[in-house]
This record gives sequence, structure tokens and C-alpha cells, in this order.
Amino acid sequence: MTIARIETFAVPPRWLFVRVECDDGAVGWGEASLEGHGEAVEGAFASLRDRFIGHDAERIEDIWQIAYRGGFYRGGPVLMSALSGLDQALWDLKGKALGVPVWQLLGGKVRDAVPVYAWIGGDRPHEVAAAARARREQGFKAVKMNATADLGWLDSPKALGETVERVAAVQAEGVDVGLDFHGRVHRPMAKQLAAAVEPLHPLFIEEPLLSEHLDGIAQLAGMTHTPIALGERLHSRWDFKRVFEANCVDIIQPDLSHAGGISECRRIAAMAEAYDVAVAPHCPLGPLALAACLQIGVTTPNHVIQEMSIGIHYNVGGNDLLTYMTDPGVFAVADGMVKALERPGLGVEIDEDKVRAAAGAEGAGWRNPIWRGPDGAMREW
Repeated sequence: MTIARIETFAVPPRWLFVRVECDDGAVGWGEASLEGHGEAVEGAFASLRDRFIGHDAERIEDIWQIAYRGGFYRGGPVLMSALSGLDQALWDLKGKALGVPVWQLLGGKVRDAVPVYAWIGGDRPHEVAAAARARREQGFKAVKMNATADLGWLDSPKALGETVERVAAVQAEGVDVGLDFHGRVHRPMAKQLAAAVEPLHPLFIEEPLLSEHLDGIAQLAGMTHTPIALGERLHSRWDFKRVFEANCVDIIQPDLSHAGGISECRRIAAMAEAYDVAVAPHCPLGPLALAACLQIGVTTPNHVIQEMSIGIHYNVGGNDLLTYMTDPGVFAVADGMVKALERPGLGVEIDEDKVRAAAGAEGAGWRNPIWRGPDGAMREW
């Protein structure tokens, strides 16, 4: 299986698909999406093509090591996202060649289905309640939402009460809820907000501070009993190493399209197990990223729940998780879970004609919105 071609496709709403073709015609797909910076990732594939066209596609670990270590500069979101998409595609190729799902190549299942959650939006209690109800009807038993839409460095305590009301409204619909602080809350308010929601027992609070403020997260961990989740903006086991050593996070959230693909995220998950830390991969992305996550989900003992962006959320311009699939039923949610994917490789079938037709279409070059507070100052994303 010699690599003959490596292609990338920027498709709406903000995804970058990777297609690897071998000289025998075998094809594998992966996802290298890096929201808002897709062009940079596409550029990184120039060097990957130079190195790996003509390379043995079955030598996944050798390719990973060369891609990571073969340049003086390594790591970071752009290079690791490119490597992630290539890695996923190689695992897809190998699974298809051997006629087995990737999870079989990773040692087999430790569970038959993966618990999942979905995003909900809304600034007011009745809005999030309606969104939670819709998710429950889709089969979800857990959701995640922003802890707050807008909060300054030091803001009115009234804003904390609004968050509590929204959490209570969602829980009244019979679903569990995780709260994403999204790194937008700074330390003076994060401490207060964590304390305000603790009596409601959310599933977790995510990125209560940005990941570069580990000292602040450690301080917060000593003040709350709510599990703290972190990791979507970390890109390798070396990034996660300092988080584990700081002993301040309960759930890690590596993104399989940002943190080195299946190969690296499996290693990160094993490191987490040694620290008694749970794994809940970040995935507000497309079908290939989710399929890769589910391979990790069914083979990882300390995996607890998987994010998926189906339906209501991330439906930009009519494009949704299922848009580019020929077999959307594989992601069916029942009793809060998705069953292990049974088809060879990543377990999903991509409509290649639809992908090629959509490549470069309007909406593929997505950019992060910019928010400003009442005083006109920029807020964190």
C-alpha cells in the first residue's frame, strides 16, 4: 500500500477533509479541521505530500514520527491538525485493507456503545429549556451549553444568577448539563461562577480559565467539587503532560483533529488513565472526526462521554454532521449513546462526489466571530 495521492477539501461549514489514495486504488479519509484557520492547515500539507507520497501507508507510526519530528519546528495547532487528518486517513486505510473497524486494531472494545452529548444554545432559561427538550427527543441524556454569553473581568453578580437559572431550566427537562466557560471568564468571576453553579451539580465545568493559566485552574480546583474539564486547545501529549503534573483537571478533552489524530490521542488517554483522569474528546466537527473519536471511545477504559455536533448546533448554511455521508444512520443516538461503528476502517462512508462539489464553496472559509462587551472591549471567544 504505497501512498500515491494526498488531497484536502475545504467544505462548509468549516471542515477540512483529507483523502489519501494508494497505488492500488485504496482510499482512506480523515479530518484535519481547524476552525478559522483551514487555509493554514491546507498549506501544511505541502510538506506532508513531499515526505509521504511513495511511502508505505501501513507504517502509520513511522509516518507519525517523521511528520512530527522530521522538522526543526514541531507541534502547535496547524501542524498537529494536518498530522491529525493524515493519521485518521491512514487508520481508515488500514482498517479497510484488513476488513475490520479501527477499534479492532486498537485492541478491541471495552464497551459496546459510547455515551454522547450535544450542544445547546440560548441566552434565556426558556430558550435553553426548549433546546434541551429537543435534544432529549433526539435521544440525548446530556447536553452542554455556554456558562455565560458575556462576562467581563469584573462584572455584576447579577450575571451569575442568570447562569444558575439557565442551568436549572435545562435540568428541569430531565437531562444532565455540562457548562462551557470557554476560557472567556477571567479569574475574578470564574471563582464566583464556579461556586454559584456547584449546588446544581453540573456534569463538569469546561475551560473555567484558559489552559495557559494552569496556576489559576489549580487554585479553582481547590475551591470546587465540580469536575473540571480542559484540553481542546492542547495539541500533544507534551502539552497534556504539564496538565497531569499540575493535578488540577478531572476530565481531558483532546480533539482528534487537533491533537495528533487517533495515534496521539490514544497515547494521551493512556497517560490520563495513569493519573485517574477521565477522557471526553472535543468534537464540534464533521463525520470523520466523530468517527475517529468513537474508535477511541469504544477502546479506552477511562473514556466517559463524547461530544457530537448533530442536528441543531453547527448547522451553518444547511450543512450538518450528516451532510457528506451516505450512511448517516451509523450515528443514531439511543438512550444517550451511539453504538460502536462496525464497518471497516473509521466506519463511515463519505459521498466523495458531494465533497468534491462542495470543496471551496462559500462558507468553507469560516472565521471566528468577534464579540464586544457593552463598553466596546473585545471579549474572549
